[in-house]
Amino acid sequence: MDVIKVSSRSVPKAVAGAICAVIRESGSAEVEAVGAGAVNQAVKAAAVARVFLAEEGIDAVCMPSFEELDVAGDTKTGMKLTIEKR
Repeated sequence: MDVIKVSSRSVPKAVAGAICAVIRESGSAEVEAVGAGAVNQAVKAAAVARVFLAEEGIDAVCMPSFEELDVAGDTKTGMKLTIEKR
Protein backbone atom coordinates (compact mmCIF):
# COMPACT_ATOMS: atom_id res chain seq x y z
CA MET A 1 0.00 0.00 0.00
CA ASP A 2 1.28 3.47 -0.87
CA VAL A 3 1.69 5.83 2.04
CA ILE A 4 0.49 9.42 1.67
CA LYS A 5 2.99 11.74 3.36
CA VAL A 6 1.74 15.10 4.55
CA SER A 7 3.73 18.23 5.43
CA SER A 8 2.65 21.44 7.09
CA ARG A 9 2.50 23.02 3.61
CA SER A 10 0.21 20.34 2.15
CA VAL A 11 -3.17 21.49 0.86
CA PRO A 12 -5.86 19.51 2.74
CA LYS A 13 -8.26 19.36 -0.23
CA ALA A 14 -5.52 17.93 -2.48
CA VAL A 15 -4.51 15.37 0.15
CA ALA A 16 -8.19 14.47 0.60
CA GLY A 17 -8.43 13.77 -3.13
CA ALA A 18 -5.43 11.44 -2.90
CA ILE A 19 -6.96 9.68 0.12
CA CYS A 20 -10.24 9.19 -1.76
CA ALA A 21 -8.46 7.80 -4.82
CA VAL A 22 -6.53 5.26 -2.73
CA ILE A 23 -9.64 4.22 -0.77
CA ARG A 24 -11.66 3.74 -3.97
CA GLU A 25 -8.86 1.57 -5.37
CA SER A 26 -7.83 -0.51 -2.37
CA GLY A 27 -10.36 0.14 0.42
CA SER A 28 -7.92 1.78 2.84
CA ALA A 29 -5.24 4.47 2.93
CA GLU A 30 -2.34 5.31 5.25
CA VAL A 31 -1.38 8.93 5.90
CA GLU A 32 1.83 9.86 7.72
CA ALA A 33 2.65 13.22 9.29
CA VAL A 34 5.49 14.47 11.51
CA GLY A 35 5.06 17.69 13.46
CA ALA A 36 2.08 19.66 14.69
CA GLY A 37 1.48 21.53 11.42
CA ALA A 38 1.63 18.38 9.34
CA VAL A 39 -0.70 16.49 11.69
CA ASN A 40 -3.13 19.43 11.53
CA GLN A 41 -3.18 19.29 7.71
CA ALA A 42 -3.53 15.49 7.72
CA VAL A 43 -6.51 15.54 10.09
CA LYS A 44 -8.22 18.25 8.02
CA ALA A 45 -7.61 16.17 4.89
CA ALA A 46 -9.10 13.08 6.55
CA ALA A 47 -12.23 15.07 7.48
CA VAL A 48 -12.61 16.44 3.95
CA ALA A 49 -12.07 12.96 2.45
CA ARG A 50 -14.80 11.58 4.69
CA VAL A 51 -17.22 14.17 3.29
CA PHE A 52 -16.17 13.45 -0.32
CA LEU A 53 -16.62 9.69 0.20
CA ALA A 54 -19.95 10.12 2.03
CA GLU A 55 -21.30 11.81 -1.11
CA GLU A 56 -20.59 8.51 -2.90
CA GLY A 57 -22.23 6.41 -0.17
CA ILE A 58 -18.93 5.30 1.36
CA ASP A 59 -18.62 5.53 5.17
CA ALA A 60 -14.95 6.04 6.04
CA VAL A 61 -13.36 5.87 9.48
CA CYS A 62 -10.00 7.19 10.66
CA MET A 63 -7.82 5.40 13.19
CA PRO A 64 -4.85 7.45 14.47
CA SER A 65 -1.71 5.90 15.93
CA PHE A 66 1.86 6.86 16.78
CA GLU A 67 4.53 5.52 14.46
CA GLU A 68 8.33 5.59 14.36
CA LEU A 69 9.12 7.14 10.96
CA ASP A 70 12.37 7.59 9.05
CA VAL A 71 12.83 11.26 8.14
CA ALA A 72 16.05 12.04 6.23
CA GLY A 73 17.91 9.29 8.05
CA ASP A 74 16.59 10.23 11.50
CA THR A 75 13.94 8.30 13.41
CA LYS A 76 11.07 10.53 14.51
CA THR A 77 7.76 9.83 16.18
CA GLY A 78 4.89 10.81 13.92
CA MET A 79 1.21 10.19 13.46
CA LYS A 80 -0.17 7.54 11.16
CA LEU A 81 -3.81 7.85 10.16
CA THR A 82 -5.33 4.67 8.80
CA ILE A 83 -8.47 5.53 6.86
CA GLU A 84 -10.72 2.74 5.62
CA LYS A 85 -14.23 1.87 4.61
CA ARG A 86 -16.53 0.83 7.42
